[in-house]
Amino acid sequence: MQSTKIFEKPIYAKIGVEKYKTIVVWRNGEFITDEPVSSGGKDLGPDPYTLLLSSLAACTLATLRMYIDQKQWQIPEIFVEVNMSQEKGDHLITTLERKISFNEDISEEQKERLLLIAKKCPVSRLLENQIVLSTKI
Repeated sequence: MQSTKIFEKPIYAKIGVEKYKTIVVWRNGEFITDEPVSSGGKDLGPDPYTLLLSSLAACTLATLRMYIDQKQWQIPEIFVEVNMSQEKGDHLITTLERKISFNEDISEEQKERLLLIAKKCPVSRLLENQIVLSTKI
């Protein structure tokens, strides 16, 4: 099986001596991530879990917006709420919870279709399939 890199230029991150503050460099700039004060950081930016859940929310919204626009449905705003829980036992089980809502009333048919489309967003598909993490020094 042949794999293809998603990014031409990889995401780069660095950390100095300021506790937990990291700089993440991406194709168009950089941003700060940090840990909350309760974990010893200064809460200067989103923590890694927030970034993960934000990726799911943003991908879901973009995918739904593309579909809604294509169908020319009059749904001006879409909201996504995401959270996660973890169950520790023999194996760590993480459950991601995603709730989609709208200001407008939409039909049951639209709800069913949009739920299917949300599950097809690229980040959803990534999270629901096998992930192999390769780490090198």
